[in-house]
Amino acid sequence: MSTITTRCPHCTAKNRLPNERIESHPVCGKCKSPLLSGKPIEGTAENLQPLLDSDTPVVIDFWAPWCNPCVGFAPVFEDVAAEKDQQIRFVKVNTEEQQALASQYRIRSIPSIMVFKNGKLLDTINGAMPKSQFNQWLTSAVAKA
Repeated sequence: MSTITTRCPHCTAKNRLPNERIESHPVCGKCKSPLLSGKPIEGTAENLQPLLDSDTPVVIDFWAPWCNPCVGFAPVFEDVAAEKDQQIRFVKVNTEEQQALASQYRIRSIPSIMVFKNGKLLDTINGAMPKSQFNQWLTSAVAKA
């Protein structure tokens, strides 16, 4: 049985989750909050591919803590994640901590936003944007599935 380890977006506890349970709305073993909804998930080399392979569209924000546009865009990303909780999964990948992932996805500028469904890249955009523009782009990107 393959598993991923992911941090709870609410209490930051580490949780090991069988890949088969990704679609079953798992909850944190510590705080019982939903693990994969409502807030962006921390993307790592260990958990990203199983998340991308799911039927649920996945939006990844490649960012870094030293990047002012990334930090400014974070509240927009979190707001949209809360609004589209049951429709789209939101993931944040810290390019400083996950350099192999940044290299694998050829991240050259941050923030870089990518949308996937069933493991297939649907669209990508670079740069921070206001919420309305992000929502419009995201709706268009997900419609390409």
